Amino acid sequence: MASNNTGHSNRKSAASIAIDYAEYQHKGTVAPKYMGTVVDQRDMNAMGRVQVLRRNFRFISILGFACTLISTWEVILTLLTSVLTDGGTAGLIWGFVIVTAGFSLVFASISEIASMSPTSGGQYHWVSEFAPRRCQKFLSYITGWLTAIGWQCAIVTIAMLAGTIIQGLIVLNDPGYNFERWHGTLLVVAITTFSIFFNTFLAKNLPMVEALILIIHIVGLFAIIIPLWVLAPRNNAKAVFTEFNNGGGWNSDGTATLVGFSTTITAMIGYDCSVHMSEEIKDASRTLPKAMMSAVGVNAVLGFIMIITLCFTMGDVDSILESPTGFPFIQIFYNTTQSYAATNTMTAILVITLTASTITEVATASRQLWSFARDKGLPFSTFFAYVTPGWNIPLNSVLVSLVVTILLSLINIGSAVALTAIVSLTITSLMSAYILSIGCILLKRLRNESLPHRRWSLGRFGMAINIASMAFLLPVFVFAFFPLTAEVNEQTMNWSIVMYIGLITLASVYYVVRGKHHFVAPVALVSRDRADIALGSGGRM
Repeated sequence: MASNNTGHSNRKSAASIAIDYAEYQHKGTVAPKYMGTVVDQRDMNAMGRVQVLRRNFRFISILGFACTLISTWEVILTLLTSVLTDGGTAGLIWGFVIVTAGFSLVFASISEIASMSPTSGGQYHWVSEFAPRRCQKFLSYITGWLTAIGWQCAIVTIAMLAGTIIQGLIVLNDPGYNFERWHGTLLVVAITTFSIFFNTFLAKNLPMVEALILIIHIVGLFAIIIPLWVLAPRNNAKAVFTEFNNGGGWNSDGTATLVGFSTTITAMIGYDCSVHMSEEIKDASRTLPKAMMSAVGVNAVLGFIMIITLCFTMGDVDSILESPTGFPFIQIFYNTTQSYAATNTMTAILVITLTASTITEVATASRQLWSFARDKGLPFSTFFAYVTPGWNIPLNSVLVSLVVTILLSLINIGSAVALTAIVSLTITSLMSAYILSIGCILLKRLRNESLPHRRWSLGRFGMAINIASMAFLLPVFVFAFFPLTAEVNEQTMNWSIVMYIGLITLASVYYVVRGKHHFVAPVALVSRDRADIALGSGGRM
């Protein structure tokens, strides 16, 4: 029970905390119309937070936010190479079914936790509040670093996909073009800068923009698959559903398929993005979980439609994998339409939706950075935690996200392998945060400890869903570190394991040196009424 933890040693800094939050309130208190509902205000009080961001997201806008950030069908198209190498068409189809089922359970668990504590801090707050007392502060701190770094890397991932797709189009239209990595880096900078513009000058209109982008996300899918349905020859159904590929030289098709899960995992991971917008959602404890699970459902359906379409219309796998564009889907579009104009138009839809995804990535990453900084979890926390008066956005954190993206994208100039490792770090960091968050709730359930009241509950199936989520996450987390081929060298090695261990080590050292003295574990601020915990679906479920 959360109220049992408020006597933690962090209480010793309560006076300084009160001063800090009074300062934030003075600098960024929002107009009454942006304060949200009475329940929102109650939740903020229970978590010890002050409303400094505008609550202007509703169900449709936050649904659009989650759907367009994850960009399931777009990511499947852009990352075809790895899953066709390890898994083939059968591996892609059945892998997507397994991953979608697994992540549906994961995000159901996260949705319930989000209804208990709808805060922009997300996982690091939940770990602090629900972990065993003796390890609350350290685990919360590590989780905060994992999510902060994971979302910063995610910006680079999506922006780089959009940028290199543009380069692939240039190759298609001009075979003499020399595919330079620094060109891709410049495109990443341009796309991210454009996204920063939306997250600053157009911040008030971001909910409306997300709703419009949702329309493009859905309509764009059909604008691509209809020409494929009409024009492309059909592959054999038995081959599509039963033939696996082991291009990585693994000991079995099953192992190869598990390694190829990286594509489908990337396409379905990250719906907790909307969690980090919690303090900008009206009636968050109810709206957030409904929108999150709806987004999982919408993107799962769209992704499956795209996968079935691709598997039946892609033609010879080996030939499209050898496409000079670097992207098999561009070759599929051209082989099907035999038209540069049609291929350019179809591919441009992806560039638009992936750029829109970058806009939402910046919003998510900056809110996570801001939230962790307001609890003094980062160097220069005061700078990151500042909310610009009148704008009511964490402008400094938004701009820092641009700087971090530029610096990480520069790595691409020197080494595409290093950049690939950074991309893999996004997946492993986020999955680590999921494992820690769900693990803490599961432990409380196993100990028959009370949980806070939630307006979106898993009810009597809560423990079973939590256990199934962990059973899915743990093995796919391990396989996320695997390279694409069994025989590795410095070019084919997945170096994300090195970066992951380095991140954990750096965060741990910084915690010992400075973090444990300055970091304010969110549980120190939580003050829940005992009667409130017993309401509704709360209690000992």
